[in-house]
Amino acid sequence: MRTFQQSPAKHLDTPDVAGFFDPRTFSVQYVVSDPETKQCAIIDPVLDYDEKSGATATHHADELLDYVRDRGFEVQWILDTHPHADHFSAAQYLKETTGAPTAIGGYVTGVQKLWKGIYNWPDFPADGSQWDHLFRAGDEFRVGKLQGRVMFSPGHTLASVTYVIGDAAFVHDTIFQPDFGTARADFPGGDAHQLWDSIQAILALPDETRLFTGHDYMPGGREPEWESTVGEQKQANKHLAETSEAEYVELRNTRDSELPMPKLILHALQVNTRGGRLPEPEANGKRYLKIPLDALEGAAWE
Repeated sequence: MRTFQQSPAKHLDTPDVAGFFDPRTFSVQYVVSDPETKQCAIIDPVLDYDEKSGATATHHADELLDYVRDRGFEVQWILDTHPHADHFSAAQYLKETTGAPTAIGGYVTGVQKLWKGIYNWPDFPADGSQWDHLFRAGDEFRVGKLQGRVMFSPGHTLASVTYVIGDAAFVHDTIFQPDFGTARADFPGGDAHQLWDSIQAILALPDETRLFTGHDYMPGGREPEWESTVGEQKQANKHLAETSEAEYVELRNTRDSELPMPKLILHALQVNTRGGRLPEPEANGKRYLKIPLDALEGAAWE
């Protein structure tokens, strides 16, 4: 199975992009680098977790670090596109390892407040202070000499953002590969109408813009893929081509009502709303996750 692929810069002011696929969670991590300065950002890193044994590890994050070291890169940013529901974020581990600041969309505070109630965390600071920087829509940043900007992309979650760096847009779970479609909108705080608007904003980028998605589920048993273009999505995405907003919302809501929740959603959000920090050890030195029962009413069963 192909788990690594490079997408080289096409011209000046565009990044090299390396994608790392995690078959356990179907997630894609990225190292986005400026060829001229060798400075880079890491996007949506995965902290390994085995729900059967409760074991955690840093295999995938260490793979990113090996790639960065082998190429002599300097990490400027550790970016999450949203608080993930299907894997733990390795943002905190990578911050401790590299010293680079962590960042996420500032709308994460809405997600924190929502899950603070679900987990019954009365003392939890739902203020985004678990990250070093909170981006807002339209904010700009740099990776080396490359210009980056932030788009607010709600719908899949309250807090989802898209990072546009040069000609590359990191669209997280909003749009998948054309043969799989688009993200679900039934998580707490999700909304299919908002998702449609976010997708249209992404598809308004130039047709040649490279789109990098956060997951791939390999329909038909094909090899993992995670890069497309705006033009390809307009022409071939199975949920979007020749579809109106009303048709899309009906399709999305109908399909979502039949989907079971991700198997790690209740595990992952209590880590990812803390910026990738695991719970503090208790008196016996062990860390514990807290799983609320019957918290996601109406979720389909497998």
